[in-house]
This record gives sequence, C-alpha cells and structure tokens, in this order.
Amino acid sequence: MYNRPIADTSLIACLHCDLLQRIPDLAPGASARCPRCNKELWRHREDSLNRTLALTLAAVVLYVVANTVPMLGLTIVGRDASTTVIGGAQHLWDNGQKIVGMLVLFTAVIAPALQIGLMLAIVLGAMRKRPPRWVGTLLRYHPTTRIWSMIEVMMVGVLVALVKIADYATVIPGMALFVLWVLVFILAGMSASFDSREVWERIQWADEARHEPSGDCIAEGTS
Repeated sequence: MYNRPIADTSLIACLHCDLLQRIPDLAPGASARCPRCNKELWRHREDSLNRTLALTLAAVVLYVVANTVPMLGLTIVGRDASTTVIGGAQHLWDNGQKIVGMLVLFTAVIAPALQIGLMLAIVLGAMRKRPPRWVGTLLRYHPTTRIWSMIEVMMVGVLVALVKIADYATVIPGMALFVLWVLVFILAGMSASFDSREVWERIQWADEARHEPSGDCIAEGTS
C-alpha cells in the first residue's frame, strides 16, 4: 500500500500549524492566510511563468559573463594579475586551501548553475501543453540548490578581503564583480516571482481530474 494524492487539489495542510484547509480563489497579487496561525499559505503571483522565464534567461546571461571575465585585478610593484571566480577557487586549491577552494567552487559556481538550470528546465517544461513528470522531480530538488547557492556570501568575503589588501596593492574591480552583484538580485527576483503551486497544478491534471477549489481560508487582498 502506498500514499495516493487526494482528489481535491485545493485541500492543503498549513506548514506551520498543520491545519487542514482549502485554498480559495484568489485575485492576482492576493494571498491566502491560515485562520489559525495567520501564516501565509499561498500568494497568487501574476503571470508567474513568463516573468520567471524572463528573469531566468537574464540570470543565464549574467552567469556566463560572470564566470568568463575577470572578477578582480591587482597591481603590486608594477606587476599586474587578474582572476575569475573559478580561477580564485583554483588558486585556493593550489595554495593548500583545498576545502575552502572546493566550497567556493560549489557554492559560487556549481550550485548557482544548478539553481538556474533547474529553474529554466522547470519553467520550460511547465509551459508545455502536457507537462512531463520530470518537471515535478526537478521541482522537488530545486529548493536544495537554492539553499547552497551563496554568491552573496562570497561577495561579502571579497569585499572584506579588498578592504584588508587596499593598503598593500592597487585593486582593480573587474566586470564580473559588478555582474555578480546584479546576478544576486536577479536570482532573488527569480525565486520571488516563481509560483511552485501553479507548476504542481499543471502536472497533476495528467494524473487526476481537476476540481474547482472552494475556499475556507482567509483571503487577503492586495494593498
């Protein structure tokens, strides 16, 4: 025996207090809150897939640029040197900081690439007339890539290092440094505009009949 999805797709349990309830019909921009703990259950994001797709494509371009052009340049006693994000992780590895180098490579290069790639695949798959089942599989693992994507943490570390070495060398910020800052905000906007519930509903219709939702939750309109 195994668990099976319920027929009523509007029936959910609050993630905070476990109250079982139904999501009402919401206008774009409105949100539904739990009547017991007043936590937000769902917010109806307007044109979620198209907006997320646009931000994801922008993130792809910025990610490629950020990892192909120099991030920092240094001038010390007439000698110039520059490095990229991947080059910085390689220098850490070569200088004996293997664990730090691997963490920088994973959190600043690999995890963001997975976050952007999975989101692009999820959105493109969900926009198809018959969304395949692998969209749901990718959607389950996408939050993990978002947790490990830590470009902003790396940027804070870079700024601290720049302050410390400013008295000993001339620091030349590269284009990648500015692109990474923009990428941080693009990734945040990408996550904020994405509506996972809309994607799940598009996949579920292949397994069971769609039902019209009836609301018992507290509907909160836009301000």
